[in-house]
Amino acid sequence: MTDKNRVLIFDTTLRDGEQSPGATMSHDEKLEIAALLDEMGVDIIEAGFPIASEGDFAAVSEIAGLAKSATICGLARANFKDIDRCWDAVKHAKSPRIHTFIGTSPQHRAIPNLTMDEMADRIHETVTHARNLCDNVQWSPMDATRTEWDYLCRVVEIAIKAGATTINIPDTVGYTAPRESADLIRRLIAEVPGADEVVFATHCHNDLGMATANALAAVEGGARQIECTINGLGERAGNTALEEVVMAMRVRNDIMPFTTGIDTTKIMHISRRVSTVSGFNVQPNKAIVGKNAFAHESGIHQDGMLKSSDTFEIMRPEDVGLAGTSLPLGKHSGRAALRAKLKDLGFDMVDNQLNDLFVRFKALADRKKEVFDDDLIALVTDAAAADQADHLELKFLRVICGTEAPQSADLTLRVGSEDKQVTATGDGPVDAAFNAVKALYPTEARLQVYQVHAVTEGTDAQATVSVRLEEDGRIATGQSADTDTVVASVKAYVNALNRLKVRREKLGSDVKEVSYKDVG
Repeated sequence: MTDKNRVLIFDTTLRDGEQSPGATMSHDEKLEIAALLDEMGVDIIEAGFPIASEGDFAAVSEIAGLAKSATICGLARANFKDIDRCWDAVKHAKSPRIHTFIGTSPQHRAIPNLTMDEMADRIHETVTHARNLCDNVQWSPMDATRTEWDYLCRVVEIAIKAGATTINIPDTVGYTAPRESADLIRRLIAEVPGADEVVFATHCHNDLGMATANALAAVEGGARQIECTINGLGERAGNTALEEVVMAMRVRNDIMPFTTGIDTTKIMHISRRVSTVSGFNVQPNKAIVGKNAFAHESGIHQDGMLKSSDTFEIMRPEDVGLAGTSLPLGKHSGRAALRAKLKDLGFDMVDNQLNDLFVRFKALADRKKEVFDDDLIALVTDAAAADQADHLELKFLRVICGTEAPQSADLTLRVGSEDKQVTATGDGPVDAAFNAVKALYPTEARLQVYQVHAVTEGTDAQATVSVRLEEDGRIATGQSADTDTVVASVKAYVNALNRLKVRREKLGSDVKEVSYKDVG
């Protein structure tokens, strides 16, 4: 590594990330993720823990044989059996690495019941053994941030003299803070003999929410390798997230003049694949890769974004592989965002049309968490139909449904200028509601088609209902959308009846289908 500001990216998604309870990946999924990491430009891929199982060994071994550019690393505890098994798995890689570790803090020394001297001897023996097998050896004093300073310096020096080429300083329990993280690396480099001949790495856990900050601070202190995972996947609260440290160095190059070889445009794709194969969904507000990371709902924010993207964004969504900024519409959105979204959907609206639709949009947004494109299309087309024919208008509807029949509907329908009320029963709430409409507005029209589909996802999704009626050869289609399926059904039915009324008033014209698309 000739560039003193070049930071190596060591990805451990396939090892530490897979240790998250429930995040186990299949053999083929591990190969897929490894290939994506290699293509992305990750310097070192920790492909697994070969001694852990036959499946882990097979995956590490195959990844080692397939890797095109990345160094392939396996993990091994501080014993010869682990190290030999690790070497057998990675030795066919173009660039293999053995990563061996042992817990050095008082809490971790108590587990194998080793004295400081006994542990020091084991570190010397095992690192020497690993170096005799492979010229690229990484050593980690697990729980380094809680290890006594003098002892940490002692064992780091031993590992360097035994042949370790990378010294990784793990904050295993996410205990440290950024200033401590930077000082720890800086002091080790300054005080440990031979430290200037190796690469120092940092491995931070996120138990206190400071993994990324601690990793970047360690780099400022002199570390030139960051251990991280896609989406921050890992034990407990997870690890430093690859996407966060890479984009932080890119965006704040003014105060962190560090570089990596990562192709950032592949970040979003691999983030979504890791989420899928691991079963761990990315939280919506997660930095860089959350679905809200480049989304703006506030009317003030949306108006600013429409005028200039850098008003509220410090990086371009295209830089991480997204098509562009999202302006999700919700109850906080303003007219500017609504007009822009409608224009994108092909609807150019004059001010009075926009104002009328904005009222309906706000009413819908109060009932839904987010208003999607299909919701808006449904609102526009429903409004177009309502503008053309309003002889019949739904004023009030209440249905009673459940396991005991018959179901009933209380309906108030405006017919012309008169409000009429009725209660009707039927086989289900929709049938009861339609019977109520027919009781107030008798018709010979025959129901040909009744279709319901959810416009968007979730239990609060709008239902779009389409109704097709036929009367004496005249055909009319009505459509409506509402978060209440029965309400949408009645509105669609009423819209179709209004279409038929318009059709009857056009006697002498050719018989054809009249739908909401024909009006407006």
